[in-house]
Amino acid sequence: MILDYGRTLDYDALMESLYEEISAFKYLPLINQIKKQKEYCYRVLISTVLSSRTKDEVTGQAADRLFTRAPDPLTLSKMGEDEIISLIYPVGFYRIKAKNIKNIARLLLEKYNGIVPDNIDDLMTLPGVGRKTANLVLGIAFNIDTITVDTHVHRISNRIGIVKTKTPLETEQDLMKILPQKHWINFNTYLVAHGQKICNPVSPRCSRCKIISFCQQVGVKRYR
Repeated sequence: MILDYGRTLDYDALMESLYEEISAFKYLPLINQIKKQKEYCYRVLISTVLSSRTKDEVTGQAADRLFTRAPDPLTLSKMGEDEIISLIYPVGFYRIKAKNIKNIARLLLEKYNGIVPDNIDDLMTLPGVGRKTANLVLGIAFNIDTITVDTHVHRISNRIGIVKTKTPLETEQDLMKILPQKHWINFNTYLVAHGQKICNPVSPRCSRCKIISFCQQVGVKRYR
């Protein structure tokens, strides 16, 4: 039991309920579906960059096409941007992402001997990689305990009432204080899936929510 903002919350039970819910979903966040194989960290990094502002189904199909043609940083670095665009379309901001992932591949070869760095500072020097992406890569690719806060994690954490924050960075900092470390990596995975399917930004599907008993429904004016 963890005391947060004046109430006691059983985070083990919360995570168990979320796991039960998302296990029934057809699609889970793409990053968690990548099998550990050669160039695994490279695939996690590039897939994470592609996934921003894009549905997982679209990202998954784009990543499959891309990695079939560019299974490693060297191959990707030699591809033209137009070819990359043709493979990753219609992910969001595909032109910008094509340029970014080509430059990521080049920088991995020039600065890191083709190996994805395993620290947040180096990761955030790569184009298109912000704090959220870096944390997700560290957690998924390297199994380093991090809390990745995207729009879903930020929104739902505040909606449940376990934090009262205005920015994703504030949410990350507060969650690190109250969320048991064993749940840090999976917290993003579970809440992203929950946010995409159930806890929508507007008119969430509260009648289908497995964690409604944990939720204060902060800011929810209308729900289904």
